[in-house]
Amino acid sequence: MADTLNTELVVLGGGPGGYAAAFLAADRGLKVTLIDAAVKPGGTCLFVGCIPSKALLHAAHLITDAREAGAFGLTFAPPKIDLNVLRAKKDKIIDLNASHLLELCKKRQVTFLSGRGVFTDPATIQVEGGATVQFKNAIIATGSVPTKLPGLTLDSARLLDSTSALQLENVPATLLVVGGGYIGLEMGTVYAALGSKVTCVELTGGLLPGVDADLVRPLAARIKSQFHQVYLNTKVAKLAEVKDGIRATFEGDLAEKEQTFEKVMVAVGRRPNSANLGLDKAEVDIDQKGFVKVNEQRRTTNPNIFAIGDVAGEPMLAHKASHEGKLAAQVIAGEPLVWDPRAIPAVVFTDPEIAWCGLTETEAAKQNREVRVARFHWAGSGRAMTLGRSDGVTKIITDPKTDQVLGVGLCGPGAGELIAEGVIAVEMGATSKDIALSIHPHPTLTETISEAAETLHDLASHVFVNRKKVL
Repeated sequence: MADTLNTELVVLGGGPGGYAAAFLAADRGLKVTLIDAAVKPGGTCLFVGCIPSKALLHAAHLITDAREAGAFGLTFAPPKIDLNVLRAKKDKIIDLNASHLLELCKKRQVTFLSGRGVFTDPATIQVEGGATVQFKNAIIATGSVPTKLPGLTLDSARLLDSTSALQLENVPATLLVVGGGYIGLEMGTVYAALGSKVTCVELTGGLLPGVDADLVRPLAARIKSQFHQVYLNTKVAKLAEVKDGIRATFEGDLAEKEQTFEKVMVAVGRRPNSANLGLDKAEVDIDQKGFVKVNEQRRTTNPNIFAIGDVAGEPMLAHKASHEGKLAAQVIAGEPLVWDPRAIPAVVFTDPEIAWCGLTETEAAKQNREVRVARFHWAGSGRAMTLGRSDGVTKIITDPKTDQVLGVGLCGPGAGELIAEGVIAVEMGATSKDIALSIHPHPTLTETISEAAETLHDLASHVFVNRKKVL
């Protein structure tokens, strides 16, 4: 007979939100049990998401940098790609991280149970093939899974999603990527660098729908040179497996309505992993999209059960889940906190990267909100010129009356590393003049942030602002 465990807090899901919650709750003195279907903690982000994709993207960037080094008088032989070594490196990175998390469980005396957990009543979780866990409080952190499009499903190894694409079984001669969002573009970048002829199809009129157009523009221009084809305003109406691949039928303004590809990757987003968890038995409600309903403390309709991360709503980002997990743990420990971030950064790890936080111009337009926008194009950055990457842009969005920074956006190499300054500015209520008067090191790409701010205060050196024309 399976054991019955009693715990003060059980966390269902061992991803960045789940283990962050479990670890902080343990640090606060609670008896904690962490449940995950995998044999080690880490979740989607570590095993089939953020970490493996960034390992592959790093390899892709190395290949691209070598190919483009000719502009600096450096010529390298074409790269010899050993997929076995590349996969092994990726897998080793994953295992090292997962093993470290498992060791942290032990050090914090967090009980880790491997197996799929299902609620059987408002205070009990049954681990399939294992223990029954009775709890005082629970945190649901089960993440999300790839979205499947009706009519575009095939029982074929040639059809990939964001998970199977990371396995990198081979480099197909031709690859169709369905979806021009961040997952499709990131994985398309990897396969294109490795040698695939990549075709990307996006239903809307632009890549990365919802992201400010001026940030997407430099990436879109570079993608056109990296990918074989990019079709916008185009729908994949049908997929059919044929002898030598998958035949795709398109609807849109393109000449070839049917094309055959060796493999097809469907990357049209993710959906909350809330099904078949016994949430009804736990008295936990979900909305029409499948997200668990939560309040400002991440409590569900069962006040003793919390939900965080992808399963609890947009944005589906690992760092958002981690902060929600820590919040929930502190609330359970008796601290009076609520979820109220001003800026949740987002990063697209393509080449160039795109990153933003706070209010975007797109959102401001929807809200009919008046904003003041400063842009600094990287053609004026000495550091960008030394990198051979002067196609980037940095923008700051401010309140025209108070000068308070409402949002920051960047497109260029390393944008994901630069956006944290924007997050701090928004969270701390800084003004653009605060940024302009803060000394940034030269020559660095961080200067593009201060130089964007300087354009608003007649302090710019590397860009001419014709104030007479403005006035």
